[in-house]
Amino acid sequence: MARIFPILATQFTVFFIVSFFTINLAIGDEETFVRSVDRELLGVKKEKLSHFRLYWHDIVSGRNPSSIPVVQPVTNSSTFFGLINMIDNPLTLGPKMSSKMVGKAQGFYSSASQEGVGLLMAMNFAFMEGKYNGSTITILGRNPVFAEVREMPVIGGSGLFRFARGYVQARTHWLDNKTGDAIVRYDCYVMHY
Repeated sequence: MARIFPILATQFTVFFIVSFFTINLAIGDEETFVRSVDRELLGVKKEKLSHFRLYWHDIVSGRNPSSIPVVQPVTNSSTFFGLINMIDNPLTLGPKMSSKMVGKAQGFYSSASQEGVGLLMAMNFAFMEGKYNGSTITILGRNPVFAEVREMPVIGGSGLFRFARGYVQARTHWLDNKTGDAIVRYDCYVMHY
């Protein structure tokens, strides 16, 4: 019995040490999984509110459309339910296509309502001019297209719009009922650093 006790004590000690380090390592992993970061390291300074007024050109007709259907709507739908259009729409400073282009609206919209025309909009406003060249804001929301003013959230961004949040208001500036081409004014209110 005297010889067994030192062996058991040694095994228990080894077991205890291994268990302690295993638990400690697991806790250590959790502590490094999430940690505080100094705002200055990310370039996060004082938050500001910016307003952009842009014109979104949805060109579905002609030889070079900027919006094309990738999924057709279900048959016999007066709301085009199920339609999905991929977009690479010009964003200009004024309502005319000859106005200065400052970016592109890239993403898709889909007809997501069976009662009335309501679109799901998922798009990035990718800026290509000036201070915001290379930066984006991301818009995701419902667009009841025949309402006078439609509001959708800004859910994020990149570049100078990291950590962005806010909303956009869309107003139809012009619509060609024959071709479906449209120009929509977007007023973007974005909180960013």
